[in-house]
Amino acid sequence: MADADIATRAPESDAQEDVQQTPTPSAPAEDQQSSTEPAKMCDDCVTDRPTPTGQGPTGEIRKLNDIDVYVSKPSEYPHTSARLLLLLTGGTGLKSTNNQIQADKFASEGYVVVMPDLFEGDEAPNSTTVDAGQAAAETTTSEGRSTSTTTGSSFLDTFKIKAAETAKSFMIDMWLARHTEEKVLPLLHKIIDGAKDEFADAVSYGGGIYAVGYCFGARYVLLLGAERKPVAAGGFLGGGSAAAKPADEEAGADAASNGPHIKAGALAHATLVSKDDFEGLKAPVSIVCVENDPLFPDEVRKHGEDYLSKSNVEHEVQVYPGVPHGFAVVGDYNDLHIKEAQATAFEQMLKWLQNH
Repeated sequence: MADADIATRAPESDAQEDVQQTPTPSAPAEDQQSSTEPAKMCDDCVTDRPTPTGQGPTGEIRKLNDIDVYVSKPSEYPHTSARLLLLLTGGTGLKSTNNQIQADKFASEGYVVVMPDLFEGDEAPNSTTVDAGQAAAETTTSEGRSTSTTTGSSFLDTFKIKAAETAKSFMIDMWLARHTEEKVLPLLHKIIDGAKDEFADAVSYGGGIYAVGYCFGARYVLLLGAERKPVAAGGFLGGGSAAAKPADEEAGADAASNGPHIKAGALAHATLVSKDDFEGLKAPVSIVCVENDPLFPDEVRKHGEDYLSKSNVEHEVQVYPGVPHGFAVVGDYNDLHIKEAQATAFEQMLKWLQNH
């Protein structure tokens, strides 16, 4: 597939202004673009947009290999064959209605969708959590108006905003420290083992397992699609830590565990991806990107494209302008251009899976 950047029809709009004005807990975009450190997460990764009117989930939350999962199936399954799809969410997690509806959309297209709880019930702290604490600290006038509306309190307002941003950044950092690669990948391997057992027919029909990932979950599509040496606890599976040591082969690490664990994957507006995460990637991938996205810097994306081209890994990359990070997940946007881009991104990812 061609690896040139392809834009959707969505033009630059007031949505772009929304992206620029939305405060994030991380550094300014220009600093992040040049930084070698992984980008942090923004509000779009940890806070749901309103659920579109009239929509609701149709699947069920249950256990698979002792892990909570949301399972959504085609209406005619198992009488009609279906492929198996692993859906990896952003920080909003398993119980997000929008994430569940996203899984249902793929199920309606002929996939048995397994969406695991990547965070074991510990979803990312969102802006509502932090703002509630900020609101509690505010006093109101007898007229019911916040004192922050007065000129004299402008300094206090600024202080409160900065304090809330600092608290939010700290909470996200602590959350990320609890959900590292060493914790998430073993959980995904358990899910894959369970899915191969329970949904063997779907795995066989598709010739393997497919995967889609959004925000936090997008990075793990890359990792699951790669051929990587297993490492002992405390190390990283991939190109991350120089101190990582190969796992003891006598402890059960064999060639089959090296991956890739998926047949093909698609990912949208990834976060926390480093250049090393493309190393060893073998599975064909479709990548949905947001223009000028500090959470998935151009330098990281371009490195990935170059690596995949040189490695002869089939891939496509499409860059969507004028949309906020997180736009591809189900959610209600007032801007028509964002809605159109969301539908286009879904079709991009779906067609890639169908063609592989």
